[in-house]
Amino acid sequence: MNPSGERGISGIKSFVQQSLTDLVARAKREIIALSPENARPEVQATTAITVAIRKLQRQGRVPGAIPAPRGMLEFWVVPQSPGRQDTLATDKRLILFCATAKRSYFAATSLLDMGLMHMAEMDGGFAGWARREWPTARD
Repeated sequence: MNPSGERGISGIKSFVQQSLTDLVARAKREIIALSPENARPEVQATTAITVAIRKLQRQGRVPGAIPAPRGMLEFWVVPQSPGRQDTLATDKRLILFCATAKRSYFAATSLLDMGLMHMAEMDGGFAGWARREWPTARD
């Protein structure tokens, strides 16, 4: 039963308080956004870890990016989690990206809420990277 007392999703409009646009706007206020031009030197120097919050099979990824399904990311970064991924246990900055920079903003907001501070989101996502005709990788 939802807050309006109705069963199922018929009352979803009354339950959802913020639009996706509102949520992305909040994330953009709270998360560091790097342009692809600013992210690329960190990626090339390996001073940051790029994390792909997307389906890699669709278009490819930034070379060296760690694929992290949106539904698993939080489990992978929590030190006490049995699902912890050692590749994400780092002092390096995490640079998150998805296809167009929406899911990665949500992922970054979630990590920020968990207390992870040393991260950024790549504005424009993989599409912004690929549009510049920089190297990409495929799995």
